[in-house]
Amino acid sequence: MVVSPSFSCSVVGALILGCLLLQASNSNAQLRPDFYSRTCPGVFDIIGNIIVREMGSDPRITASLLRLHFHDCFVNGCDASILLDNSTSFRTEKDALPNANSARGFNVIDRMKTQIERACPRTVSCADILTIASQVSVLLSGGPSWSVPLGRRDGLQAFFVGANTLPSPFFTLDELKASFALVGLNRTSDLVALSGAHTFGRAQCQLVTPRLYNFNNTNGPDPSIDITYLAQLRALCPENRDGTVLANFDPVTPNTFDNQYYTNLRNGRGLIQSDQELFSTPQADTIPLVEQYSSNRSVFFKAFVEAMIRMGDLQPLTGNQGQIRLNCRVVNPRRSVENDDDGVVSSI
Repeated sequence: MVVSPSFSCSVVGALILGCLLLQASNSNAQLRPDFYSRTCPGVFDIIGNIIVREMGSDPRITASLLRLHFHDCFVNGCDASILLDNSTSFRTEKDALPNANSARGFNVIDRMKTQIERACPRTVSCADILTIASQVSVLLSGGPSWSVPLGRRDGLQAFFVGANTLPSPFFTLDELKASFALVGLNRTSDLVALSGAHTFGRAQCQLVTPRLYNFNNTNGPDPSIDITYLAQLRALCPENRDGTVLANFDPVTPNTFDNQYYTNLRNGRGLIQSDQELFSTPQADTIPLVEQYSSNRSVFFKAFVEAMIRMGDLQPLTGNQGQIRLNCRVVNPRRSVENDDDGVVSSI
């Protein structure tokens, strides 16, 4: 069920509380779902209420926040490096090709951080805010709930070069597998399940048009695209026109987190090449998973949760590593103070 933005804050709180009551996962030993239960018990409510309000005017926001979490974790681990603006020490990841003029939701994260700092000063990291926001976004869009391992701290730099190596929408299946394995997500189910995040959200036409008109320099379309779908996409994305026009990843249920994405792939209706590769690559080991997730939403949801938790465990900074930024866009001044996981003020 999709949670309507008109739901009351108390309903959102009840849904999120249900997530916290689920059995904890076998996550990184230093990450735990109850990390803020004493120091910032209202963190899920604050984040959830902001997302619900934002959904009223921007139905894309849930997919955008989930994408921010992906793009953060795939570059040097889940350390909120994607949120940092340019500084004299590094170039922002926001300028990297996969993020420039496409990554969004930064202002929403800023609002979350501001409210959380008022309620729980120097306590909740930006990395954890991103992680919680992605989980709540999935839940509010009709997806599964899960207990989110928390306790990450924020990194001290951005990685522009690394951000330019994020998985490309033009990747073949072998390139996708290599990209996922490089960060430690080496199970086929990680790739197929996390790709299911494209069951909602949008992509710019410039990421689609090469498939429609000159696929692999053939002067023709990608043969794996359904003919009817090809006509629809060409009407939306004419050749040599505005490449920033948006196309739904899922033309059937574009704002709902469900398993329709996999049915689309089986029907030749994957929007970008890297998605359709999961099903159209001959004899690929991803094909049985696409078929399974298409026919059984519960199996997909379970696999997605497992993959999200594994992704959230990628090189987290914990304990005395990193810091808890006071502003997600800027590294704290060298002499600052913050609370550790026991609420004790310490200098960094």
